[in-house]
Amino acid sequence: MRRLISSGSPLEAAVGYSHAVVDGEWIFVAGTTGFDYAVMTIAEDPAEQARQAFRNLTAALAEAGASLGDIVRVRYYVPDIADWPVIVPVLGEVFGTIRRAATALICGLVDPRMKIEIEVTARRRL
Repeated sequence: MRRLISSGSPLEAAVGYSHAVVDGEWIFVAGTTGFDYAVMTIAEDPAEQARQAFRNLTAALAEAGASLGDIVRVRYYVPDIADWPVIVPVLGEVFGTIRRAATALICGLVDPRMKIEIEVTARRRL
């Protein structure tokens, strides 16, 4: 069964995507940034943006019946390599024992305020 999950971001309707798609045991979570979707604000600090992105990911996964521990693949998109050393400790706090497959890319993001975007794939244990 396929189910769509929304973050509440107005971008979802404008661009035509879902924050997450649940397809059977698989959960595909779109690129998730450090925006606090409740108030549509974003911190300037890259580490805080990473923490907020993980809060957003946790909420999406919970709605899908999963958790961060169910993540099998993660992709990090970072526009400024200088922010990477500030972000890495946050990634270690979250994923240090999970040890999922990961890729990090240095690339532009659609909003210059964004310091990181995180995309994950998870598999629910049914």
